[in-house]
Amino acid sequence: MAKLKGPLFSLGATQQLGKTLVFFGWKGLDVVREYVVPSNPKTTAQTTQRGYLTAAVAALHTAQGEAVKTFGALDVAAYALWASIVQSATTWFNQVCRAWLDQRVAGLRSAIFRGAVLVPGDTTIYIDVSYTVDGLNNITAGLFHYGTSKTALNNSIAPDLIGGQTAEVTIPGLTNGTKYYIQFRPTAHADFVGARSGIYHSTPVA
Repeated sequence: MAKLKGPLFSLGATQQLGKTLVFFGWKGLDVVREYVVPSNPKTTAQTTQRGYLTAAVAALHTAQGEAVKTFGALDVAAYALWASIVQSATTWFNQVCRAWLDQRVAGLRSAIFRGAVLVPGDTTIYIDVSYTVDGLNNITAGLFHYGTSKTALNNSIAPDLIGGQTAEVTIPGLTNGTKYYIQFRPTAHADFVGARSGIYHSTPVA
């Protein structure tokens, strides 16, 4: 029996109504769907997709467990910001997994970007981001894309790659007091083209 939190079509409900409708909360929303008999298909495509998701979650756990450059609050916020422009009601975790799966479905590899450090300066922002990669190859080149809008990162600068797992650069020529959004995008090895970090932000100060 569905449990009401108010008039059915005003506040919401939980659980099922007979074998017809299912009411539940999803990412802060009150939603309803048709009742369906649970199934667990094990087709080759479904098994492959589940394998990609399992690998994505494992890589995230590895990134969260790193002794240094751990996947932390800045990275969570960056993936959440990226998620906000991809699809509404999408969490940072969903975006990490979505980005990973999109790469694997395209026959490419992905990475979990972690341990970001941002240091604002006088007309500059220093940023470094590390990464946990998927596969035998590694990220060997990339660009930090940046701009004053999270949806228009129209400028780019090539970073130094440190130790095969960190990209760092000081972005010059910025306007003090203006917020800038920054995202790292690999350009090589070819396996990682299409992968992206979350969208970080900082404001240079005099």
